[in-house]
Amino acid sequence: MTERKRTPWVVGVSGASGTPYAAAVLRGLLAAGESVDLVVSRASRLTLLDETGIAFRDAHWREDLGEWLGRGADGKPETFARPELDDVRYWGAGDLAAGPSSGSYPVQGMLIVPASTACVAGVALGLSKDLLQRVASVTLKERRRLVVAVRETPLNGQTLRHLVALDEAGAIVLPASPAFYTGATHIQDLVDFVAGRVLDAAGVPHQLYRRWEGELGGSRTPREASAGD
Repeated sequence: MTERKRTPWVVGVSGASGTPYAAAVLRGLLAAGESVDLVVSRASRLTLLDETGIAFRDAHWREDLGEWLGRGADGKPETFARPELDDVRYWGAGDLAAGPSSGSYPVQGMLIVPASTACVAGVALGLSKDLLQRVASVTLKERRRLVVAVRETPLNGQTLRHLVALDEAGAIVLPASPAFYTGATHIQDLVDFVAGRVLDAAGVPHQLYRRWEGELGGSRTPREASAGD
């Protein structure tokens, strides 16, 4: 029997605030049985350290990633069971000879979560100053799916023009904007909504949030609904 060809999603993590979004997307991909190639930018390591206390190290990436994915959005450790990481490959941000830097390397597409404005500018301008930007450029030129979960507010005109350029190039621009119609009661619910929308854009099935079904108040339990009447 022919072994199944590995065709991963590349997940790029830039330096914007929002590392819980990246963790939720990674958990969702792995739960769906997807292969993952991970690129963590140098700037994102500082954000990850600030938001979680985790120092992400190249030599110990598997251990550090497992700890990261086990944390909840509130920073509490061991909130989630650590997923199996057998089908995760990690590439250093400075490794421009990495597999995903070439269009001949088979991938399904790329998800940049979160995407900083610097990352957005670099990809829109085709700078390829590190592996994350290079893979994004390759994704666009190969006409593969690129989802850019921009996390910044407010947005100035220059960034808006860069986002329009990405949209015109075929990328899906997905602002990290949580919704409240799902009945969120915890910060993790808001994070999971954004992560779920990223997975929706990638066509990856998940159960991270309750979908709109056309019924007002449908996200509330009967007790909550009666209390609000």
